[in-house]
Amino acid sequence: MAAGSAIQIPTRLPLLLTHESVLLPGSTMRTSVDSPRNMQLVRSRLLKGTSLRSTIIGVIPNTSDPTSDCDDLPNLHRIGTAALAVQVVGSNWPKPHYTLLVTGLCRFQILQLLKEKPYPVAEVQQLDRLEQFTNGHKSEEELGELSEQFYKYAVQLVEMLDMSVPAVAKLRRLLDNLPREALPDILTSIIRTTNQEKLQILDAVRLEERFKMTIPLLVRQIEGLKLLQKTRKSKQDDDKRVVAIRPNRRISHGSITEDEEEEEDHDDVVMLEKKIRTSSMSEQALKVCLKEIKRLKKMPQSMPEYALTRNYLELMVELPWNKSTKDRLEIRAARIVLDNDHYAMEKLKKRVLEYLAVRQLKNNLKGPILCFVGPPGVGKTSVGRSIAKTLGREFHRIALGGVCDQSDIRGHRRTYVGSMPGRIINGLKTVGVNNPVFLLDEVDKLAKSLQGDPAAALLEVLDPEQNHSFTDHYLNVAFDLSQVLFIATANTTATIPPALLDRMEVIQVPGYTQEEKIEIAHRHLIPKQLDLHGLTPQQIQIPQVTTLGIITRYTREAGVRALDRKLGAICRAVAVKVAEGQHKEAKPDRAEVGEGEDCKEHIAEDAKPESISDTADLALPPEMPILIDFHALKDILGPPLYDMEVSERLNQPGVAIGLAWTPLGGEIMFVEASQMDGEGQLTLTGQLGDVMKESAHLAISWLRSNAKRYQLTNASGSFDLLDNTDIHLHFPAGAVTKDGPSAGVTIVTCLASLFSGRLVCSDVAMTGEITLRGLVLPVGGIKDKVLAAHRAGLKRIIIPQRNEKDLEEIAAHVRQDLTFVLAGCLDEVLNAAFDGGFAVKARLEHLNSKL
Repeated sequence: MAAGSAIQIPTRLPLLLTHESVLLPGSTMRTSVDSPRNMQLVRSRLLKGTSLRSTIIGVIPNTSDPTSDCDDLPNLHRIGTAALAVQVVGSNWPKPHYTLLVTGLCRFQILQLLKEKPYPVAEVQQLDRLEQFTNGHKSEEELGELSEQFYKYAVQLVEMLDMSVPAVAKLRRLLDNLPREALPDILTSIIRTTNQEKLQILDAVRLEERFKMTIPLLVRQIEGLKLLQKTRKSKQDDDKRVVAIRPNRRISHGSITEDEEEEEDHDDVVMLEKKIRTSSMSEQALKVCLKEIKRLKKMPQSMPEYALTRNYLELMVELPWNKSTKDRLEIRAARIVLDNDHYAMEKLKKRVLEYLAVRQLKNNLKGPILCFVGPPGVGKTSVGRSIAKTLGREFHRIALGGVCDQSDIRGHRRTYVGSMPGRIINGLKTVGVNNPVFLLDEVDKLAKSLQGDPAAALLEVLDPEQNHSFTDHYLNVAFDLSQVLFIATANTTATIPPALLDRMEVIQVPGYTQEEKIEIAHRHLIPKQLDLHGLTPQQIQIPQVTTLGIITRYTREAGVRALDRKLGAICRAVAVKVAEGQHKEAKPDRAEVGEGEDCKEHIAEDAKPESISDTADLALPPEMPILIDFHALKDILGPPLYDMEVSERLNQPGVAIGLAWTPLGGEIMFVEASQMDGEGQLTLTGQLGDVMKESAHLAISWLRSNAKRYQLTNASGSFDLLDNTDIHLHFPAGAVTKDGPSAGVTIVTCLASLFSGRLVCSDVAMTGEITLRGLVLPVGGIKDKVLAAHRAGLKRIIIPQRNEKDLEEIAAHVRQDLTFVLAGCLDEVLNAAFDGGFAVKARLEHLNSKL
């Protein structure tokens, strides 16, 4: 604004009414607009205008816009500020409004209000004419003295501030570059003033009056800064005096040990640096920490980065860089611990003992990376805790089910707000050693998302060739994970990425047999439930026969979780009877002597053997211990949930039993078929996958090609099985999705039974994949399938001949109860599935005459 260059504004201006703030020429203000007239001004003038003149508006202070268009305008303030609208931002929350950024240009005076709706417009007169500042009626000497005095106070005020701040340095340059006449308005808008004081400066049209009113405001601000600086200086002196006194007090009392917490209170940064230098972290990590501690010393505590840097350094100090526990390598003691904690699981125990044996021979052995795969409830997680107990190591479990962010594994970078290390580093900080046992639970249930793939992030963690220098994004330095014993658990390997599966040593954990479940129940589950419910073996007895009844009639699972819940239900029922019995037993002690005979009679009646659900007083000594039999099971657990229905469901042709594998263990699967008049269509139901549908088409094609050989005809007697005949194949439990090639031989047997009219043996189950030439190919999950057949009470199992090697994994007592038929082709399957075999019609050309 040089002299002679005046700001020219339009003579007619739209008016923006403000009440909370005052805009001065040369300053910038952000204001919110939500009243009707002001909103209409923004929409009609600012948003739709296309010229520079359309962005110039008049800002009227100390005047509120009515909340309704129907209300009259209040009295307008006489003096306003012409402003340039720099920015307009709209929003609908919490209600529709605009936020304006306006810059003041000059003062004006309202001459006449031209219109009020849709927004006020007035005829104005410009008051600030800069070419008249130096030609006023006052002498140049008087204005010069006021200007110099104002400039001196302004410079003094700015130099009291921190010149390293860019905004303060820019203000100092403005004091030298801007005309003196423009400074009062600009400084008044910067220093701490009230709206009333700003309004007085705005109303001061004469330059002399404006200088005189602004100088006292500057003086007041300067005095306030002086007082603030004096207060801060005295506080710093007091802090220095306290720091200087405390060491002398410690020297005078040499018998008092130094308290680390007190050291951190008065000089925590120095103590943190001391901890960093005395820690056993790697050379790279030490270099990074020393660099960060130097930055921390130069940083004011009010900066947000101060807390972030300090948290990072404290984490680096707390990490166990070289701190480890000593392994217990006694194999005999380890075998005893594992046998006491878990029954069966021979593969797992053997692998742990092998690791201990190798550790005895080689101290620097890297930790193995194991993956226990098996159905739920077989003890995969608990055996990990037992392994840690056997080795004498710390144990930490990391649940990975549902994790969909790679930052959970690798951590966040420190540039993000709320950043933190990943679960691996957090686990090491929690256990405090660098060789714990880490259990990565449910590794098969990781998910992908926009935040990355956590399974890919685990590749570095679970690779023995890479995890010696694992780099967490938060730490940004390498950490050695090679001594950590990683154990992953999964229900299936189908959902684990192949690259991740390749880095782990997979150990299958099959389901338990009935005999193993009985042993587990009486060794572990029943004592645990008795302890949880406050019972003793003298109050309740559960024979092995009863446990077998629970296993066969109330549970059907590969693990023992459902069995544990049923035993808990029994203990709760017995606890109720024991508590009631103790209450009744206490009554005779308080009874009168004359009532003794009645009580004796009542006790004698209750002493008769009854069901546990009756009203008998079970807590009395003659009734102890309470014996759980089959009648008590029915009273407590209700009717049996599973019945031996195999023989009942095989009482008509067209039904066969197959064996299926699921992540929950093996299952028996019924296949049903029926035929009816139709157009030769094959209908498949039961939520079957593509592989299973193809097996059904393979089966019907093989039977059609061999119908004459086996004398198979449809209902009309034709060897073309689909001639005017529709076939419907159904796999019960239709709500469960099924897929896989294992049902091929079962479908062939079921259709052969349907077309021959013969019943399939009721004690036979089968599994195997078929080909179009009639071969039987091997399948997986043999052990789980055999155990499922054993649980269902079946006696003969047809399996592919090439699966004979898998029978070695099955317990000897299970193999003794079952008869295995090894089939290489479908002829052998059909001969084994039907009583008396499945006859093949002899071809005439192969007969030799005896005449």
